[in-house]
Amino acid sequence: MYVTAGKDIIALEPESSKIIWKYTAPAAVSKRGVAYWPGDRDTAPRLFSGAGDRLIAVEAERGKPAPGFGEAGSVDLKASIRGDVDGGFSLASPPSVYKDIVITGGNNGEQSPSSGLYGDIRGWDAHTGKLLWSFHTVPRSGEPGVETWEGESWKNRSGTNVWAFFTIDTERGIVYAPIGSPTSDYYGGDRRGKNLYGNSVVALDGVTGKLKWYQQLVHHDLWDYDVPAAPTLVEVKRDGRTIPAVAAITKMALLFVFDRVTGEPIFGLEERPVPQSTVPGEATWPTQPFPIKPEPLARNTFDPDKDFYSLTPEHSSYCKELWNTNAMYTKGPYTPPGVAGTMVTFPSTVGGGNWNGLSYDPTLGFAFTSVMNLGQVAKMVEGSARGGGPPTWVRRSPWGGAVGRFWNPESRIPCSAPPFGELVAVDVNRGEIFGNTGTLNIGGSIATASGLIFIGATIDCRFRAFDSRTGKQLWETELDACAHTVPMTFLGKDSRQYVVVAAGGGSYLGARGGSKIVAFALPPGTK
Repeated sequence: MYVTAGKDIIALEPESSKIIWKYTAPAAVSKRGVAYWPGDRDTAPRLFSGAGDRLIAVEAERGKPAPGFGEAGSVDLKASIRGDVDGGFSLASPPSVYKDIVITGGNNGEQSPSSGLYGDIRGWDAHTGKLLWSFHTVPRSGEPGVETWEGESWKNRSGTNVWAFFTIDTERGIVYAPIGSPTSDYYGGDRRGKNLYGNSVVALDGVTGKLKWYQQLVHHDLWDYDVPAAPTLVEVKRDGRTIPAVAAITKMALLFVFDRVTGEPIFGLEERPVPQSTVPGEATWPTQPFPIKPEPLARNTFDPDKDFYSLTPEHSSYCKELWNTNAMYTKGPYTPPGVAGTMVTFPSTVGGGNWNGLSYDPTLGFAFTSVMNLGQVAKMVEGSARGGGPPTWVRRSPWGGAVGRFWNPESRIPCSAPPFGELVAVDVNRGEIFGNTGTLNIGGSIATASGLIFIGATIDCRFRAFDSRTGKQLWETELDACAHTVPMTFLGKDSRQYVVVAAGGGSYLGARGGSKIVAFALPPGTK
C-alpha cells in the first residue's frame, strides 16, 4: 500500500502497516496519493507523483528515483509550459496512467492571471519523461473555442485546470478530464464569454491528447463551481440496449450522464435562464445547463418564509438577524453576488457534491454519492485580486473573508433547515433518486460486490456501512479524526478483506483533524 504525507511517499505492508520503505522528495508531494505503472519487460514498476513543480518517478519496489526518467527521476513541469513563468505550480492530485503514458493536470488554487500559468493536460512517456502531447484547457489563437473568450482574454489565464482525478476508459482509450474554474473565481469582467474549457468534462484520446468531445457544465463561472471529482464509468440500460456512459456529480448537486463515446446527454439537457449579475463590467451568461433527469441531488433553493432552521430560539434569532442586517436575498440557482445586499445561493462552493464523486454498483445499476445542503453568502466589493494586480471586484462575506457559509460561524450550524447532508442513490437506468439524511459532510463512499457501502465524510467523525440495496445502516464506529476522503478495499495475503480510510479531518468544515490511516477487517475465520 502506497501513501503520501508531506514530502514523503511511503510503502506499507497492507495487512500490518509495517513500513517497507520511505522516499523523501525535495518538495511536498501530491497530497491525494500516487499513480502506479506496472512497468514492462525492460522497466520495473514505477510510482508517479508531483513534488513541487516537478513530476517524479519512484521505483515501486525499492523507493528510489526511477533511472532514465527525466533528470535523476523527475521532469520540470513549468519548463514545458513556458520558458519564463512566475508563480507556483504543483499537482494537487497524482497523475493517471494509460498504457505507457503518464497524464497530468494542474494545481488546485487560484493564481494571478498575470502569472502566465496554464492548466494544460499533458501526456508524458512513462519510461523517459519525454513530453508526448498537450491539450490546451484554454484555447489559444486559431484553436476551436478561443471565440468563447472575448477579445484576447484567453491570454495568460490561470485556473481552468484538472486539480482532481482523471478517469480512463481503458477499453476505448478515452481520458475523461474534470476541469475547474477560470480565475478569478468570482468575477469575470475580464473574461467575457462562455470560457471554454472551464467547468467542463472533456474527453481526450489517451494516446494523442486530441479532443473527442466536451460538455461545459457551467458557463462563465462566477461561483467557484469547479468540476471537482473524477467522472464515473457506468452502464445505462435503456430501450433494450446497454449504453456505456460517464457520470459527473457537481458542486451544483447536478448529476450529468453522457454517452462515453459521443458525449450526448443520456437523459437530456436543457439551457435554463438564470439570474443575472448587476456588478459593473460583469456579463453573466444568460443560461446554464441542467440535466432533465435526475432532479438536483441536494438543496438548490431557499425560501426565507419557511426554510430557516429553528433549532433553538437563539439560533433562529441569529439567522434571521443575519438575513435582515445584511439585506440578504436569493433568486434561485446560480444567484450571483451583487454590490447591493448580500447574495445567498445553494449549494455553496464546497457543494452539493465535491471531490468524492460517485461509487457504483453495476449489479444494481445504482450510483452512490454524498451531498451537502449548505448555502453560500457573499457580496462584491472593489478591491485587489489574490496575488495583487489592478483593482477589481472581489467577493466578501458578512464576516470579512472571501468565503462565507450560510451558518453561524461559531457553532457551524446552518441557517437552512435540515437535512444538512445526504447519502444518495441514483438508479442510472431510470435517473431516479433515493436518499438517507444526515449531517454536514465532505468525502465519499465505496460500493462493494458484497452489497455494502462504506463511507466516512461526516463531521461527527463516524465511519459507517450501509446496505447498498435498501440504504439501511448496518454498522458504525467513531474515528479519532473525520474521514473527508474516499475509502478503499483490498484482499490481503491472509485472505481477509480489508477496508481502509484516511482520517485527516480539518477541511472546509472545521472538523477535528488528525493524521491516521485506519484499517478494518472481520476477525480471522469469520465468514
